[in-house]
Amino acid sequence: MKKPYPLSNLKGKVVLVVNVASNCGFTKQYATLEALYKEMKSKYPNQFEMVGFPCNQFAGQEPGEDDAIQAFCTRDKGVTFPILAKTTVNGANAEPVWEWMKAEKPGFMGLKMVKWNFEKFLIGRDGKVIERFNSRYDAPDLKPYVVKELEKKA
Repeated sequence: MKKPYPLSNLKGKVVLVVNVASNCGFTKQYATLEALYKEMKSKYPNQFEMVGFPCNQFAGQEPGEDDAIQAFCTRDKGVTFPILAKTTVNGANAEPVWEWMKAEKPGFMGLKMVKWNFEKFLIGRDGKVIERFNSRYDAPDLKPYVVKELEKKA
Protein backbone atom coordinates (compact mmCIF):
# COMPACT_ATOMS: atom_id res chain seq x y z
CA MET A 1 0.00 0.00 0.00
CA LYS A 2 1.37 3.38 -0.99
CA LYS A 3 1.68 5.87 1.83
CA PRO A 4 -0.35 9.10 1.60
CA TYR A 5 1.15 12.06 -0.22
CA PRO A 6 0.39 15.26 1.69
CA LEU A 7 -0.83 17.91 -0.72
CA SER A 8 0.70 20.41 1.72
CA ASN A 9 4.01 19.47 0.00
CA LEU A 10 2.76 21.58 -2.90
CA LYS A 11 2.01 24.77 -0.96
CA GLY A 12 3.55 27.84 -2.58
CA LYS A 13 4.70 25.94 -5.69
CA VAL A 14 3.58 25.95 -9.29
CA VAL A 15 2.10 22.49 -9.84
CA LEU A 16 1.24 20.48 -12.93
CA VAL A 17 -1.27 17.70 -12.18
CA VAL A 18 -1.75 14.89 -14.70
CA ASN A 19 -4.08 11.89 -14.68
CA VAL A 20 -1.95 9.10 -16.11
CA ALA A 21 -2.37 5.57 -17.47
CA SER A 22 0.11 2.88 -18.47
CA ASN A 23 -1.73 1.45 -21.48
CA CYS A 24 -2.90 4.56 -23.29
CA GLY A 25 -1.91 6.03 -26.64
CA PHE A 26 -0.78 9.10 -24.68
CA THR A 27 1.50 7.05 -22.37
CA LYS A 28 4.40 8.19 -24.56
CA GLN A 29 3.94 11.59 -22.88
CA TYR A 30 5.71 10.23 -19.79
CA ALA A 31 9.03 10.93 -21.56
CA THR A 32 8.26 14.55 -22.42
CA LEU A 33 6.61 15.20 -19.06
CA GLU A 34 9.70 13.84 -17.30
CA ALA A 35 11.94 16.07 -19.44
CA LEU A 36 9.83 19.12 -18.54
CA TYR A 37 9.87 18.12 -14.88
CA LYS A 38 13.66 17.81 -14.77
CA GLU A 39 14.18 21.08 -16.65
CA MET A 40 11.81 23.08 -14.44
CA LYS A 41 13.17 21.54 -11.21
CA SER A 42 16.68 22.45 -12.36
CA LYS A 43 15.87 26.03 -13.41
CA TYR A 44 13.40 26.74 -10.59
CA PRO A 45 14.49 24.69 -7.55
CA ASN A 46 11.80 24.28 -4.90
CA GLN A 47 9.30 26.24 -7.01
CA PHE A 48 7.78 23.56 -9.27
CA GLU A 49 6.22 20.15 -8.83
CA MET A 50 4.48 17.70 -11.11
CA VAL A 51 2.17 15.02 -9.75
CA GLY A 52 0.75 12.02 -11.61
CA PHE A 53 -2.53 10.43 -10.56
CA PRO A 54 -3.01 6.99 -12.16
CA CYS A 55 -6.63 6.39 -13.12
CA ASN A 56 -8.39 3.35 -14.59
CA GLN A 57 -11.65 5.09 -15.53
CA PHE A 58 -10.89 5.44 -19.23
CA ALA A 59 -11.16 2.17 -21.17
CA GLY A 60 -9.45 0.29 -18.32
CA GLN A 61 -6.04 1.60 -19.40
CA GLU A 62 -4.52 1.55 -15.89
CA PRO A 63 -5.48 -1.92 -14.64
CA GLY A 64 -2.49 -2.62 -12.39
CA GLU A 65 -2.10 -2.29 -8.66
CA ASP A 66 -0.14 0.62 -7.20
CA ASP A 67 3.14 -1.33 -6.90
CA ALA A 68 2.99 -2.42 -10.56
CA ILE A 69 2.16 1.13 -11.65
CA GLN A 70 5.10 2.51 -9.67
CA ALA A 71 7.46 -0.07 -11.18
CA PHE A 72 6.24 0.69 -14.71
CA CYS A 73 6.65 4.44 -14.23
CA THR A 74 10.08 4.36 -12.62
CA ARG A 75 11.70 1.35 -14.27
CA ASP A 76 10.13 1.36 -17.72
CA LYS A 77 9.47 5.08 -18.23
CA GLY A 78 12.18 6.66 -16.06
CA VAL A 79 9.70 8.86 -14.22
CA THR A 80 11.05 10.71 -11.17
CA PHE A 81 8.08 12.99 -10.46
CA PRO A 82 5.63 11.71 -7.83
CA ILE A 83 3.14 9.13 -9.07
CA LEU A 84 0.45 8.75 -6.44
CA ALA A 85 -1.89 5.85 -5.70
CA LYS A 86 -4.52 4.96 -8.29
CA THR A 87 -7.44 7.34 -8.01
CA THR A 88 -10.89 8.18 -9.33
CA VAL A 89 -11.24 11.48 -11.17
CA ASN A 90 -14.92 11.38 -12.20
CA GLY A 91 -18.17 10.23 -10.66
CA ALA A 92 -19.52 9.81 -7.14
CA ASN A 93 -16.19 8.48 -5.82
CA ALA A 94 -13.95 11.13 -7.40
CA GLU A 95 -11.23 12.40 -5.11
CA PRO A 96 -12.00 15.86 -3.66
CA VAL A 97 -8.88 17.39 -5.26
CA TRP A 98 -10.22 16.39 -8.68
CA GLU A 99 -13.69 17.73 -7.91
CA TRP A 100 -12.08 21.02 -6.90
CA MET A 101 -9.87 21.29 -10.02
CA LYS A 102 -12.77 20.47 -12.36
CA ALA A 103 -14.98 23.06 -10.66
CA GLU A 104 -12.22 25.70 -10.85
CA LYS A 105 -11.57 25.08 -14.57
CA PRO A 106 -14.44 23.28 -16.28
CA GLY A 107 -13.68 21.67 -19.60
CA PHE A 108 -15.14 22.22 -23.04
CA MET A 109 -18.63 23.76 -22.87
CA GLY A 110 -18.42 23.91 -19.07
CA LEU A 111 -18.25 20.16 -18.54
CA LYS A 112 -17.00 19.32 -15.07
CA MET A 113 -15.47 16.01 -15.92
CA VAL A 114 -12.14 14.70 -17.10
CA LYS A 115 -12.55 13.37 -20.63
CA TRP A 116 -9.51 11.08 -20.96
CA ASN A 117 -6.11 10.03 -19.68
CA PHE A 118 -3.31 12.60 -19.56
CA GLU A 119 -5.56 15.59 -18.99
CA LYS A 120 -3.58 18.26 -17.12
CA PHE A 121 -4.20 21.08 -14.67
CA LEU A 122 -1.72 23.89 -13.95
CA ILE A 123 -2.00 25.35 -10.47
CA GLY A 124 -0.35 28.61 -9.44
CA ARG A 125 1.61 29.33 -6.27
CA ASP A 126 -1.54 30.88 -4.82
CA GLY A 127 -3.33 27.53 -5.09
CA LYS A 128 -5.64 28.60 -7.91
CA VAL A 129 -6.13 26.56 -11.06
CA ILE A 130 -4.56 28.61 -13.87
CA GLU A 131 -5.10 26.42 -16.93
CA ARG A 132 -6.55 23.10 -17.98
CA PHE A 133 -5.18 21.12 -20.92
CA ASN A 134 -6.73 18.20 -22.75
CA SER A 135 -4.79 15.02 -23.49
CA ARG A 136 -3.45 16.24 -26.83
CA TYR A 137 -1.36 18.91 -25.07
CA ASP A 138 2.09 17.46 -24.52
CA ALA A 139 4.87 18.88 -22.35
CA PRO A 140 6.40 21.10 -25.09
CA ASP A 141 2.96 22.74 -25.47
CA LEU A 142 2.71 23.25 -21.70
CA LYS A 143 6.18 24.66 -21.13
CA PRO A 144 5.34 28.31 -21.98
CA TYR A 145 2.42 28.25 -19.53
CA VAL A 146 4.53 26.69 -16.78
CA VAL A 147 7.41 29.14 -17.32
CA LYS A 148 5.03 32.13 -17.38
CA GLU A 149 3.63 31.02 -14.03
CA LEU A 150 7.08 30.39 -12.56
CA GLU A 151 8.33 33.79 -13.73
CA LYS A 152 5.53 35.65 -11.93
CA LYS A 153 6.62 37.42 -8.78
CA ALA A 154 5.96 35.24 -5.76
